[in-house]
Amino acid sequence: MPIRSCLALGALSVLAACASVGVGNEGAPHKQHRLSDSATVQAPRRTESLVKALLIQPLPADALTDTVSMAYARRANEFAFYQFASWTERPVRQIPRLLQHRLEARGVAGAVGVIGEPLRADWLLTVAIGTLHHDVSTVPSTGKLSLVAELFDRRSRTRVARRQFDASVAASQADSAAAAAALSQAVAQVFDALVPWLESELQRAAAAPH
Repeated sequence: MPIRSCLALGALSVLAACASVGVGNEGAPHKQHRLSDSATVQAPRRTESLVKALLIQPLPADALTDTVSMAYARRANEFAFYQFASWTERPVRQIPRLLQHRLEARGVAGAVGVIGEPLRADWLLTVAIGTLHHDVSTVPSTGKLSLVAELFDRRSRTRVARRQFDASVAASQADSAAAAAALSQAVAQVFDALVPWLESELQRAAAAPH
């Protein structure tokens, strides 16, 4: 999958103008990749949920993740988009859904929803994606993901915990398919660290006097 040459951009506001279409190269096939949680082994389901309900709220994201275009970087803080490849869903929407599925499978809460669903919950987990891109400045190239999770007690309207999670996974080659695979592994690694952290914080906060 060829990588499109794109003017180096330092400001994310300008990045959004870098189109991911192949003008003049209509013969090249366009591929769509699904970002996934590629964990092969997950923790078994809890015998008892920690809380009755938990809501996940994705926070507004920048032009790297609030788009179906797949970003890559040849140099630090300079991004462009693959011309003939895209995500099936914007990562800012897909990652919270993937996290919802992981938390449901683990049984962290009796019910897990995403903001906008008709679910009442005392606990809110916000997810802010800092970056999600294919770093091709090194060999091997790497898929990089960074996100910040914050846990809120909605009863007292207080933040009870905050942590940043980062993952960098080597890609088999410098193309969009390898990038999608590496980034899906990065999602799994971040979730592997986030879920036990969330369980520990929920257990501590739920047991505290209110």
